[in-house]
Amino acid sequence: MHRLWLIFAQTVTIALAVLFTLSTLKPEWLGRAPHTSAPPQVTVNSVPASEGEAPAPAGSYREAARTALPAVVHIYTTQEVRSQRHPLFDDPIFRHFFGERPEGRNQRNSGLGSGVIVSADGYILTNFHVIESADDIQVSLNDGKTYKATTVGTDPESDLAVLRITAQDLPAITFGQMENLRVGDVVLAIGNPFGVGQTVTMGIVSALGRSHLGINTFENFIQTDAAINPGNSGGALVDVAGNLVGINTAIYSRTGGNHGIGFAIPVSSARSIMEQIIASGAVTRGWIGVEAQEITSELADSFNLPDTAGALIAGVVRGSPADRAGIRPGDVLLSINGTTVTDPQVMLDLIAGLAPESEARFRLRRDTSIQELPIRIGKRPTLQAGE
Repeated sequence: MHRLWLIFAQTVTIALAVLFTLSTLKPEWLGRAPHTSAPPQVTVNSVPASEGEAPAPAGSYREAARTALPAVVHIYTTQEVRSQRHPLFDDPIFRHFFGERPEGRNQRNSGLGSGVIVSADGYILTNFHVIESADDIQVSLNDGKTYKATTVGTDPESDLAVLRITAQDLPAITFGQMENLRVGDVVLAIGNPFGVGQTVTMGIVSALGRSHLGINTFENFIQTDAAINPGNSGGALVDVAGNLVGINTAIYSRTGGNHGIGFAIPVSSARSIMEQIIASGAVTRGWIGVEAQEITSELADSFNLPDTAGALIAGVVRGSPADRAGIRPGDVLLSINGTTVTDPQVMLDLIAGLAPESEARFRLRRDTSIQELPIRIGKRPTLQAGE
């Protein structure tokens, strides 16, 4: 009896083990579907899909960007730089002990920037410093096409240059009206910062007519807090309608990065210079041949001047229009053709705007007397690159 009970217990144990194994590994053999737990489901709230493009939300500048983006291009430059030969290699004693050394290989430096298509037949406006000394200039359009560009002309004193590519029916930018721009207006800066690709940043007009910055000879900048970084130079500053109001040119930074102080050349100045370059390949400005300095309180006391208004003539070029008219060092220029001269920068701008061979009346203070001299305006010498 005991033996039968032992056999029964073992049989039941084996049967249970087999049943457990089958129910775990092969439940379908027992006619049962495998037990699987349902995956977790998460319910989220989403905006219903709309047919076509959704309307722009309030405060969006989508349309301005869409209008201007196709007209902003990427500019890539290369320049071959000749390696300098070490002076010791020219020393015969050095060559006697160390032998001749081969000439170093020339290096190719690359640069990048941005530009703005200003006409459908291939004219592009950019900064002079973007293409300065470049041996090869490549322009990449918004649609990915790349063209070799030629330089039509440059103006180093305003940091502007005009390029041209062989293409037709290009998406040209629309020029805005500078007189409509006010401090506080929203503007967009478009360019190719750090070469990452076309980028749009937003800011406001922080100031107008910025000068005395030491960036260019002729300065009348729009200041903006729209992010402008290396690679943005030559790109477009546009208003909320996508119209061009400036050419992004420089930033004020001690680190090279954006700190919310950027500068753009106003579209009014850029257009005038661009049209002269396209017409003649250069920019013509008036010149009389004087060097002036700002009148400080100390200088006013030293020269017994009643105030600090005007520009103090520090030097006169021999044989220049000013020299022939009788202007002397120590004179204080007060006005030109009735327009008040407040400082040397204003004087420079006023003279530059006069047509060569025209006559202008210069009002100045000499000692204690006020004099008015007629001067026939000369042509400003062309500034060469690197000067």
